[in-house]
Amino acid sequence: MSSEVGERIKDFVEELVRQSASEHTIRSYRSDLEQWLAYLTPLGESVPPLREIDLAILREWLSHLYDQNLEPASIRRKLAAIRSFYKFLLREGDITKNPARLLRTPKAPKHLPRVPTAEQTNLLIDRLPAEDLGQPFPLRDRVIFELLYGCGVRISELVDMNLGDFDHGERWIRVRGKGKKERQVPYGSKVGEALTAYLPTRQAKPGETALLVGKRGTRMPTRAVYAIVKFYSRMLGNDDSIHPHTLRHAFATHLLSSGADLRSIQELLGHSQLSTTQKYTQISLTDLMRVYDNAHPLALKKASVAE
Repeated sequence: MSSEVGERIKDFVEELVRQSASEHTIRSYRSDLEQWLAYLTPLGESVPPLREIDLAILREWLSHLYDQNLEPASIRRKLAAIRSFYKFLLREGDITKNPARLLRTPKAPKHLPRVPTAEQTNLLIDRLPAEDLGQPFPLRDRVIFELLYGCGVRISELVDMNLGDFDHGERWIRVRGKGKKERQVPYGSKVGEALTAYLPTRQAKPGETALLVGKRGTRMPTRAVYAIVKFYSRMLGNDDSIHPHTLRHAFATHLLSSGADLRSIQELLGHSQLSTTQKYTQISLTDLMRVYDNAHPLALKKASVAE
């Protein structure tokens, strides 16, 4: 990247690193901006100066994304990368106007995340590590599932956990969430039992503070935890659709179904906006309607009349 745009993309990525943005955000934004730069230089043509990349050019790029039949979520992420980049340019004085703010964001389709029932989730986790599947650290893997479902943490929060984040007496965990915001999350007896069984077997390099370590004795990457959840879900639950965020959804949905209030769930999940938490009310209402349709006499009568 020898162009002005390319150099500023490098500077922007470095700024994300200084701001302690997540590895996922840095990697995704870098990739999206490099693809945008490639679009601006077809067949090796020179890149336009920053001040000449106006709203018309950005709209042409957006139309190009639609032509590729990308999912709305992918287009929204690429737009987020461009908007963040242009805000950076505006702060730095590279531009005087921000055309990216006038780009229209595609609406995300409204769909509810699939959530296994409490019985399905507990049946899966209770089988860890009872069945020998040849995995090298089954006790550690049980901790992964217990924390994801028992505390509703994100996978990034899980791999960031250190030994010193746990108050084993009061059963609290210090969790570092998005934007490095910290919150305290309680944990129950099942998590406590899993930790008690795992910690004496933890094989870490000297000085390693991470709770979860891999075969090299160092902190586990998110992709390794993701693969472990998929492996056990497929082998023990015969379900390929379960991933770490599924267990977070299940945590919130099952709490709500058992009478927990939204504000408490918001605090536990670390959501900055209550509206983000409210999607779980839709999931619970869907479950309630299913129960009603299957069990209520009037619902059964309507079904028979329709037949």
